[in-house]
Amino acid sequence: WLMSDNMHHQWLLLAACFWVIFMFMVASKFITLTFKDPDGYGAKQEPLILTAVTKVEEVHVPEEKRWPEEFQPTGKAFSRNLIRQPLVHMERLELLRNVCRDTALRNLSHTAVSKFVLDRIFVCDKHKILFCQTPKVGNTQWKKVLIVLNGAFSSIEEIPENIVHDHEKNGLPRLSSFSDSEIKKRLNLYFKFFIVRDPFERLISAFKDKFVHNPRFEPWYRHEIAPGIIRKYRKNRTETKGLQFEDFVRYLGDPNHRWLDVQFGDHIIHWVTYVELCAPCEIAYTVIGHHETLEDDAPYILKAAGIDHLVSYPTIPPGITVYNKTKVERYFSGISKRDIRRLYARFEGDFKLFGYREPDFLLN
Repeated sequence: WLMSDNMHHQWLLLAACFWVIFMFMVASKFITLTFKDPDGYGAKQEPLILTAVTKVEEVHVPEEKRWPEEFQPTGKAFSRNLIRQPLVHMERLELLRNVCRDTALRNLSHTAVSKFVLDRIFVCDKHKILFCQTPKVGNTQWKKVLIVLNGAFSSIEEIPENIVHDHEKNGLPRLSSFSDSEIKKRLNLYFKFFIVRDPFERLISAFKDKFVHNPRFEPWYRHEIAPGIIRKYRKNRTETKGLQFEDFVRYLGDPNHRWLDVQFGDHIIHWVTYVELCAPCEIAYTVIGHHETLEDDAPYILKAAGIDHLVSYPTIPPGITVYNKTKVERYFSGISKRDIRRLYARFEGDFKLFGYREPDFLLN
């Protein structure tokens, strides 16, 4: 009987121990849940976005060019947090900053913010936007967008084609028309963008437009500029045909091309580098669009600038923005490797800054 009573007490003691352990576990769990970080429990959490950006180095730019803490004009549509931007646009800006820091490419990536550059930048004060014009990359449509935003016309469809490039009538002021202090203020605070495309394909477009099709309202390309290039760069002096692409390439690749550029004046904007046009290493652009992805980039730019509810980018014809590798290879097929290499040497900054590959026919 005594043995049975002892066993009964032992079972009671064991049960009591289990009960104490169980209560301790419950209490511990309760304490953990009560004092846990409120941002990690019971509150809506943002998904963790893992990207290659763990630490973005600060870019050293002059104080007046440094990115502002908050972009007022973009407001709701544009976040200060770079990680929230679409990855492709973040990568483009990061690539640009890295190449700008490459001392080996400094002569090809840096330029002074001169009047020539400021003349290329159009201003929309009403919506705090700056647009740098890079000809032969579909800029006419962007100018129409800004003309509407500035209030000169109520819709893109109403704008006559002859008005778009008439800077006396289109209502688009150039940044060069402002005082130095006003220029700095706009460069610091406004939403800034421009568009690029494959540099060699752009040169082909410029050649075709200005020297092959040659609009009647621009006679100087065929009657003044073309003869100047032919006299200097045509190898076969007995050849009587108009300007050939080979002549054009030889002119552009000549390290001493500037003496002709001075004679041609601002007409050279159709074939000079993006660096010379927009000074991308000196001006902190907000977005860089690519012609090859314009179907996606145009809506993004409008939204990032906070104007997508006011205007739409004109409809893009199917296939017009696609890079035409066959066309590029055909145009360069008759050009000597020496002349192509000299041309690439001049435009290498554009290729590297904006992520365009060196052409295959240059590597073979």
